[in-house]
Amino acid sequence: MDRVRTPFSLLADRWQPSAAMVRRATFAALVMSVVIVVTGGAVRLTASGLGCTTWPRCTGDSLTPTPEMGFHGIVEFTNRMLTYVLSAAVGWAILAARCHRPWRRGLTKLGWAQFWLVMSNAVLGGITVLTGLNPYTVALHMIAAMALVWVALLMWERSKEGDGPAKLSVARPIHQLSYILVTVVGLLVAAGTLVTGAGHHPGTPQDNKIVPRIPIDYDRLAQFHADFAFISVGLTIAMIFVFAAVKAPQPAKARAKELLAVLLLQGVLGFIQYFTDAPELMVGLHMLGATLTWIAALRIPLALRVREVEAAPEQLPTQTPQAATV
Repeated sequence: MDRVRTPFSLLADRWQPSAAMVRRATFAALVMSVVIVVTGGAVRLTASGLGCTTWPRCTGDSLTPTPEMGFHGIVEFTNRMLTYVLSAAVGWAILAARCHRPWRRGLTKLGWAQFWLVMSNAVLGGITVLTGLNPYTVALHMIAAMALVWVALLMWERSKEGDGPAKLSVARPIHQLSYILVTVVGLLVAAGTLVTGAGHHPGTPQDNKIVPRIPIDYDRLAQFHADFAFISVGLTIAMIFVFAAVKAPQPAKARAKELLAVLLLQGVLGFIQYFTDAPELMVGLHMLGATLTWIAALRIPLALRVREVEAAPEQLPTQTPQAATV
């Protein structure tokens, strides 16, 4: 019998993007995942977190901000609209991976993972508004955004590789050490969300006393965050020396040095931010730096293995009596 036809398979019969286009599509999704983190930070730093008073509408009676809502309503609504741009970028990545020949099933799954992360983060954003910017939901919103960055980065990196099984280019303990580094950097980013939750920018004007804050001393949380930064720097320096000793692949050595540079820059930004009472511009740059630090850490273990191009039959309709379904 004929195989089951879907809109995706019908499109794939008529459009087969090149490998270069697949890479561009996955990179666009990665860029937009970073942009949405930065613009989300801008909403908080401009005190526009409740610029739209409800969700999914902007007000109880209007989908868009009203003139009375002013600048804050425009900022919050613009960030919401950028979610659609992000969704379009992810959709392009999914279609490019699905329609490429041969069909890259693994890439397609990563694209759908991004889609569901975008949807779940949109819901989290709505919950954040409906709970009056509860600092714990705000922190979870940020962590979910970082999960999206993770999957988007993985899809982009995989688009440059084959689909064969992963083969380590270093000893397994060294590869595991790279994941320990990723874990520590992840904890560093998570600690930063706690600092923000107790800090100077609740996301609304300072005279709004309704927005709750994390009831832990700000200075202690900042020190806790700094401790993870010191551990991250130490582990990265150790990784650089280990890579040199075992003659790790050159890309891995370069990425470890990139991570160290970003961490040091983040450290400088963090100290300036702390001793200048967290000005909005410095906090915004620190959030961008946190995203780039996360990306730099994630890229290290990906440089320690290779995937060869796997010979696979073309995913085209066949005339066999029992054809596979899509």
